[in-house]
Amino acid sequence: MRRAPAILCTPAAAVAAALVFAGCGGAERRDAGARDESYTVAVQRASFPREQRLAQRTALVLAVRNTGDRTIPNLVVTVRGFTDRRGGARNADPTRDLWIVDQPPAAAATALPDTWTAGRLQPGRTATLRWDVTPAVAGRHELRYEIAPALTGAARVRLAGGSAVAQGVLDVRVTDKPAKAHVDPRTGAVVREE
Repeated sequence: MRRAPAILCTPAAAVAAALVFAGCGGAERRDAGARDESYTVAVQRASFPREQRLAQRTALVLAVRNTGDRTIPNLVVTVRGFTDRRGGARNADPTRDLWIVDQPPAAAATALPDTWTAGRLQPGRTATLRWDVTPAVAGRHELRYEIAPALTGAARVRLAGGSAVAQGVLDVRVTDKPAKAHVDPRTGAVVREE
């Protein structure tokens, strides 16, 4: 029986491997400088139509202002409610889309499916995030959003009014009734009636 050759790890090989792994990434982390501090923000705008129709595109807009005196390292917004959990252990993916996210905020994606970042936010500045979405399931739904100063770490955000957690809830009713519309015979354009 033939024996497999032994693999030796020399000090030179260990140093080379450490240099390779140390070189990965290279760029400064977006949450660098996120110490165990508290930042203060005001939600200047949280708009999402309370009444929506299936398959009719709409927008969720959140505008967050840094009302404190320190720069927020990496403003993070988590939105829960675009999906819900249906099915059981037999389903490969038990989630279903309540809204299809057609266009998330630009240059804000993270590895987390319901979390986006807006980068550093100087004192007095406002970051606006916009999601273009299409309702896919009729019924009453709620979106919950939460704001953080970084993706990781113990730092936290408080609302300017004193609330310990910067978060909010948006209640929505999605109807399956089709929008009233007709075709303008002169132009061929679809005219929606409210």
